[in-house]
Amino acid sequence: MQPQNVVSQEEWFRAHKAHLAREKAFTRERDRLSEERRRLPWMKVEKEYRFDTADGGKTLSGLFKGRSQLLVYHFMFGPGADYRCEGCSFLCDHIDGADRHLRNHDVSLVVASRAPLSEFLPYKERMGWKFDWVSSAQSDFNFDFQVSFSEPQVASGRLVYNFREFEVGPDFVSRDWPGITAFYKDEGGAIYCTFAARARGGDILIGTYNWLDMAPLGRNETNGMSWVRRHDEYDEEPAAGGCCHG
Repeated sequence: MQPQNVVSQEEWFRAHKAHLAREKAFTRERDRLSEERRRLPWMKVEKEYRFDTADGGKTLSGLFKGRSQLLVYHFMFGPGADYRCEGCSFLCDHIDGADRHLRNHDVSLVVASRAPLSEFLPYKERMGWKFDWVSSAQSDFNFDFQVSFSEPQVASGRLVYNFREFEVGPDFVSRDWPGITAFYKDEGGAIYCTFAARARGGDILIGTYNWLDMAPLGRNETNGMSWVRRHDEYDEEPAAGGCCHG
């Protein structure tokens, strides 16, 4: 890529100063949106969901680990899956750094999948992740929170994901989809679902994207996330010019 619109230092300063006003407006709008999110209504969780964890069986309440808030990332990993989702892996690469800070700010975080522990814990070890990854195979947790779809649901021809109902045909194969769900537990032990983000709602958690958005070529994605690899599958020294425009 050849440099474009090269100007003097004075012109550069004026243009960037003008753009900064828009950046600040965007930041303030994002702050307002976050405040609106915290004012959304809550839904009481009536079921006692159970999970398999590396420390034994736990209820949803047990996943809080004594904290009042819980964030769950739904990793696309169903029973018997022969595919390790690159998109979910990309996001999960950004969890461990934040998790230490979250734990010290009254927030627990877990990753949950429908597959049994024996199927995904080896992958966790391969990736070098330290966060808690639990199995929801014992309950309807994934189905109730609309990140997994049962055979009867698929057979009905209509599913709900990201607050939208859509039609599916007989060739529909995706049984597990990604998302983030937030919970709060009050002093009496009652649990509430406070927020759910699906589809691109998790983009903000991918710090790599935020870095790329500041780089000269941005995300430079010619075909969505096709450039993303599991972090142990990149070449140690990629060819000059990078992966997307060499």
